[in-house]
Amino acid sequence: MGTRSTCLLMTLCLGFVSVSSEELLHRQKRIWIVDSFKIEEARPGPYPYVLGKIHIEKAFRVGFHLHGQGVDLDPRGKLSINTDTGDIVVHGELDYELYQKLKLTFEARDISNNALDTRLGVEVEILDINDNPPVFQRNTFTINLKESTSQGDFVTAVMATDKDQSKTNNGTFDLKIVSITPTPPDNLEFFLEQSGPTGIIKFKGCLEHDKSEKYTILVEAKDRGEVVQLSSTCTNIINIEDGNNHLPVFTGQTGAGSIKERDSGDVPILRLQVSDQDTKGTEAWKAKYTIHGDKDQNFRITTDPDTNEGVLFVEKPLDYEDGSQRNLSVSVENEAPYFSCKVKGRPATGLWDVVTTEGVSLTGLKPPVLPTRQVTVTVEDINDPPIFTYAIKNVTVEENVEVGWYLETFTAIDLDRNHANTFKYVKGKDPCDCVAVDAKTGKITTTKILDRESPYVKDNVYQVTVFAIDDGQPPMTGTGTLNIHLKDQNDNLPELEMATMDMCLSDEHTEVNITAYDLDGEPYSGPFYFQLQGDDVKGKWRIDPDNGYTVNLVKENTVYAGHHELLLKVFDLQGQGALHNLSVTVCDCSRVASCRIRRATGSKIGESAVGIVIAAMLLVLGFLLLALLMTCKRDLKLIPIDEISGEHLIKSNIEIPGTDCKVPTATILQVDSQLETKAAFQPIKRTSAVQKSASMRALVRSGYSKYSSSYQEQQQGQFQRGTSLRQSAPTKLRSNGYEQGSMMSRSMKTTTRYSSWEEANYLNKSGHLMTQLNQRMYALQVQGEELGDYAPHPYAEEGYLETDLQLDAISIPETLFDQDTLLYLGPRFNTLASICNTADLSAS
Repeated sequence: MGTRSTCLLMTLCLGFVSVSSEELLHRQKRIWIVDSFKIEEARPGPYPYVLGKIHIEKAFRVGFHLHGQGVDLDPRGKLSINTDTGDIVVHGELDYELYQKLKLTFEARDISNNALDTRLGVEVEILDINDNPPVFQRNTFTINLKESTSQGDFVTAVMATDKDQSKTNNGTFDLKIVSITPTPPDNLEFFLEQSGPTGIIKFKGCLEHDKSEKYTILVEAKDRGEVVQLSSTCTNIINIEDGNNHLPVFTGQTGAGSIKERDSGDVPILRLQVSDQDTKGTEAWKAKYTIHGDKDQNFRITTDPDTNEGVLFVEKPLDYEDGSQRNLSVSVENEAPYFSCKVKGRPATGLWDVVTTEGVSLTGLKPPVLPTRQVTVTVEDINDPPIFTYAIKNVTVEENVEVGWYLETFTAIDLDRNHANTFKYVKGKDPCDCVAVDAKTGKITTTKILDRESPYVKDNVYQVTVFAIDDGQPPMTGTGTLNIHLKDQNDNLPELEMATMDMCLSDEHTEVNITAYDLDGEPYSGPFYFQLQGDDVKGKWRIDPDNGYTVNLVKENTVYAGHHELLLKVFDLQGQGALHNLSVTVCDCSRVASCRIRRATGSKIGESAVGIVIAAMLLVLGFLLLALLMTCKRDLKLIPIDEISGEHLIKSNIEIPGTDCKVPTATILQVDSQLETKAAFQPIKRTSAVQKSASMRALVRSGYSKYSSSYQEQQQGQFQRGTSLRQSAPTKLRSNGYEQGSMMSRSMKTTTRYSSWEEANYLNKSGHLMTQLNQRMYALQVQGEELGDYAPHPYAEEGYLETDLQLDAISIPETLFDQDTLLYLGPRFNTLASICNTADLSAS
């Protein structure tokens, strides 16, 4: 229960009384006594219970009301007041950590009219109790700590908080180490230093991974509560990482330990084995090897990551002649630096006395000597290649020296002591095949003229290689290089970059650039001197300036349009000159965009004409070839005259004599009304080829005429759909006095040989072709019309302005006379051109 207080005036001074001074003067005779209350947090109950009562002296009946925190403000519903008696009632627990005080307003109102009589302020204080233990930020902390960590270094830190009032014992707590698992050895001790709510864990002595790989430290935080003390704990896991406190030790060697001279690469010579007590796979276990005594750095050693072995390789080729053995020493250590720690004393206060290899001690320990192993590598002798006394030689000669000119001699020696070899000299690289090498002496001479301007010469140097090949097993080769420096001579004349150019007609002089070059170098090249040749260039053409690499060809305004050929002589610095033809085209650039367009048009027309001629020749040649194939084809087949007839000619498939491809003589006997064609071949007589050909043509024309008229009559009188034309054969063939039987059906076979079989076949084909042509012409013929009549195609109507796009455009020049045409014809038409020029000027 709360205690009664008589501090009404103090409460009024807090500003909770809202009545005016006039009302106070009227009510000074009334004395109010207000109680203040205290509530302990988390009171167990039961609820509700009466906290206290407000007593007042009253002359009339009033009603009591309470507002504020705990009633109608948070925490709502915790407090209430009896309107008749003034008792304050508590309905639930209150938390000090949320609310330390509750501020309320007390009112007394007249029951009769509900008028406000009094308004006072009331405070309820919440009393704190020890209901919250200290709490760590995390329940578990994991730390990895190197074995080489020095004592007194920071290991880890823990921090706790308490929700109780920090200024009281309920909110004040202490940190301490409760337990360590496993128990540390004698040379190790963990301790905790507290600073406010934080505790820092450190250690004294030496860490040893071999004795324990992990320590679990339990830290407790306990408050100083007077009634009850609350606490909590956190776990700290310290993992000790293995340090390099054990050096590797050599245990063996495998491999031949020998290598052939001049060999190198990825083939190992030998492997060195070591053992290490540190944890496998860590930097404290991984071995690192070092070679000693290798002054020429011929060897290298690497570590096998799987086995930790040292693998020895040859980095540079070895020479047996420099020694048959190589003596080396190899030391080994770990990737992590070596570390050791030993406790010397344990004073009562402060850190202990320890000695380490890093010098943290009273006296310190010296690092141990690294393990070392002696290694011997044997070099095996093999056939060495010849070596030139001078592998690279240089010689200087003038270009164009005579064939057989001596250049240089290469000499090679053999360094083998156990092999007596002889060798020969062979030419290697020689792009232009310009030198020869004597196989016995190594003497080099020229076989061709050496030209400094050759594409094989780079920067005035022509390079040749020479090989010396011994007769050992296997044969070995040495290489020498000869650099031939060629001195320049004036053996090239100046040349023009371009000898064809265009220029425009102008009232003023015009000019164009001319550039010359010389393959020779200085002083046999430029700057050049240019000189026009001929007397007809005066007043028309000139060179300005006349020396240099690029000069101007100047055309005076007196030069007419057309094509001009000029002679230009170009001299080098030594006075040697070359005569060049300049082809200059002058045209009116106001009419033609470029002189090249006019020339190109002419060339195109010429090319078209040539193309037409070639196409016509090819067409004629094709017809001739086709005729030859038709007359000379040996695989001849009989073609039936009427394909719709039920009868067919039978293939003879017999051997026949060869043909001399002469046109056979044939006679068409008659063509009857039944469309039966009868032809007889006469025996070949000794007549000329001209007479035979003429006779045959006459007979064919006669037979065709009769056949055509008969065919037309037959078609006009008797042609009906479905009627099949028949061709009865008996056709009798006579050849060399023999008479052939007629072919009447498919079952009949030709049994008699004849010499004019090809001639009969030819006329059969001709008759069949005539039949087909007549059938086609009759099908196309229309009553009352002649074949070949056609209506002309109108391209445009008179008065119709739209142009047919299929017609070529006809360009009509504005001037009926092209002056350039006369100028192109040559100087004989200059007079006519000047007259036309004058006429045009006067007309304009």
